[in-house]
Amino acid sequence: MGDVATIILKRLGLGLVTLLVISVLIFSAVELLPGDVAEAVLGQGATAENVAAMREKLGLDQPAPVRYFSWLGGAVTGDFGFSLTSDERVTDKIGPRLLNTLFLACYAAVIAVPLAIVLGVVVALLRNTMFDRVANVLTLTSISSPEFFLGYILILYLAVKAPLFPAIASLSQGMSIPDLLHRTFLPALTMVLVVTAHMMRMTRAAIINLLASPYIEMARLKGAPAWKVIVRHALPNAWAPIINVVALNLAYLITGVVLVEVVFVYPGIGQLLVDAVSKRDFPVVQAVCLIFAATFILLNLAADIGAILTNPRLRHPK
Repeated sequence: MGDVATIILKRLGLGLVTLLVISVLIFSAVELLPGDVAEAVLGQGATAENVAAMREKLGLDQPAPVRYFSWLGGAVTGDFGFSLTSDERVTDKIGPRLLNTLFLACYAAVIAVPLAIVLGVVVALLRNTMFDRVANVLTLTSISSPEFFLGYILILYLAVKAPLFPAIASLSQGMSIPDLLHRTFLPALTMVLVVTAHMMRMTRAAIINLLASPYIEMARLKGAPAWKVIVRHALPNAWAPIINVVALNLAYLITGVVLVEVVFVYPGIGQLLVDAVSKRDFPVVQAVCLIFAATFILLNLAADIGAILTNPRLRHPK
């Protein structure tokens, strides 16, 4: 267990360093944007005195390194300052939207993860059959199609031609769970189609790669049926790459949801990011980007740790 703890600590340290580097990139990217934030907030008719006062209020009169460390210190404590378009704290604006995005991601994950693993096992059992070929064509089509394209196709056929689900995923206070699931089904299905295809192909590849192993051949020579060989012998040894791809796709469900939320006008953090960019609300943009980066890094770390715990060979890379 000492080796495992050391590896985990190293991964956590690397994750923190990566997040620190990304925070520098986020702050620098916002700094390099053209135009003056103070002028953008006050409008073109603002006087020079008003612009100078606004720059002092926003801390823009201080050097960039000072402002970066001030922003980073606030981010560590969960304080991202105030929005430029309202008097709200950034955390107050992000909080409800983040919960909506997490709900949508969990909704899609509950459907996609078990479906992808089951389909991956089935196509591995039926490889080189017509079912396998059709599944490969469908998954490649799904992976190759942009999220917004899949979303509009689903809206056309499931909301316009056959009005089974609403085209706009509007939410309201006091909604019942069935109503909430019904209204958010199309954006969740869009994300399911993308991540299920990727996870299914990786599950299939991991299992087929193990089928040539000596212990698999021994199980076959003993007369074990094909499903038992895969479920009892191949699948447990394929958990490391499967966990890795599942964690990466869960990260996508949270960080890559921007286009889906825009298509369905879903009040999540991705829609908030798009609105903040259009309104030049830079504190919100920085906060959302940092949350996306932290989520992606955290789930990558979870994937690494899960792979290490399920595969003892990764604990001793030499």
